[in-house]
Amino acid sequence: MTITTRPRTIGELRDSGYKVLPIKEEMRKNLIQKIRDGEELFPGIIGYEDTVIPQIENAILSGQDIIFLGERGQAKTRIARSLVNLLDEYIPIIAGSEINDDPFEPISKSGRDKIEEFGDRTEIEWIPRERRYGEKLATPDITISDLVGEVDPVRVAEGRYLSDELTIHYGMIPRTNRGIFCINELPDLAERIQVGLLNIMEERDVQIRGYKIRLPLDVYVVASANPEDYTNRGRIITPLKDRVGSEIRTHYPHTIDHEITIMEAESSHFLSDGLDVAVPQFMKEVIAEITHLARRSNDISQRSGVSVRVTVSNYENVLSNASRRALRLKERQVVPRVSDLEAIMASTCGKIELDAVGDIKEERVVQKLINGAILSVFGEYFEQREFEQLVAGFERGLNVQVGDDMPSMEYVNQLSKVGGLSKAIDKLHGRGNPALIASTIEFILEGLHLNRRLNKDEVGGKTRYRR
Repeated sequence: MTITTRPRTIGELRDSGYKVLPIKEEMRKNLIQKIRDGEELFPGIIGYEDTVIPQIENAILSGQDIIFLGERGQAKTRIARSLVNLLDEYIPIIAGSEINDDPFEPISKSGRDKIEEFGDRTEIEWIPRERRYGEKLATPDITISDLVGEVDPVRVAEGRYLSDELTIHYGMIPRTNRGIFCINELPDLAERIQVGLLNIMEERDVQIRGYKIRLPLDVYVVASANPEDYTNRGRIITPLKDRVGSEIRTHYPHTIDHEITIMEAESSHFLSDGLDVAVPQFMKEVIAEITHLARRSNDISQRSGVSVRVTVSNYENVLSNASRRALRLKERQVVPRVSDLEAIMASTCGKIELDAVGDIKEERVVQKLINGAILSVFGEYFEQREFEQLVAGFERGLNVQVGDDMPSMEYVNQLSKVGGLSKAIDKLHGRGNPALIASTIEFILEGLHLNRRLNKDEVGGKTRYRR
């Protein structure tokens, strides 16, 4: 049905044989079709294929409302917004309806009055699926009028009675009638607001200023919450908890590969005229491993979690630091080095919560994470016995200097006097350009230092490795 051939009145809609489906039935129908067609249900959602997504499918097929339980940065809101794709592309409503009235069975007085006056000549309009999604972040200061509605004093001044339904200015939930309404951080709602939400979900009535109005809304409710807040006694009323059909637990990426995929997809991409950016796989793994270690660290509060946004921001900062160096040294190739990891201090410290607060402690914890990540990734690529020749060279007095602001060619020049590095560089696919060689050399030397095979001196922004 194209835009030009769509019915424009209720009579034309009835003659076309169009059937209005309840929201849950509509979503179920479209989900079934997508599964049959082999369509990807949640594009861009990584790592939930065998855990979260099957539970969402079950809930929709069962016609159940959903609450997502998970720490911050677990794509809860993104998934809720993606549910819009399970709605029909367009649906008809009575023209001008504030609450998306069904043309055949309007629930608002204004909609019923229109049909009584115009009958089958009542005009309809077609609204896109995007207009059928509403979202609200729960805060303690939210009122019933925000979610449900309030008496409009202007309409009262026009001569209507307070008890007249036409005096109501509808809130967000009625305006999302025949759509999806998402409320984030549900436990932050005051109890009396939770009761109002329960009335809409279960009893299908609305009370405004003491006047009870029967409003059989057709809304698919999605909520999100931090697990500790949701299960904490007193934060959410029991009847509302009981009303939610499916409680789905989200999680952080289980694997480094998933973390890297999300990191690359979500990071900001800017056009860098004159710069060629390349990130070695081992550097991507180090950045992702930092976040994974943070999620297991006893120094960091796990109550609020360590978001994937930490990984994304760290990746962006490391690339920016490498780009800044290339610009100043007038190099074309941009390749992050281990020395660029200092740049993640700013992007990590603001996104983690320590059990013991303090700036010095915070920096020490982040440095510990960096060291642990390098050590872990280094161990995945190498065994220490592979560097006996290299360590022997350092024992004979060899030393190598590196630094955040050192030109890449200086690393290449030092490579000629360091025996035992060539095979390791080849193993990391570190050949190609001077910037890539520089990054590989720093990673190998720092890995050996953290394995206590080399000593390290830091003076004036430069680092010297020796035995």
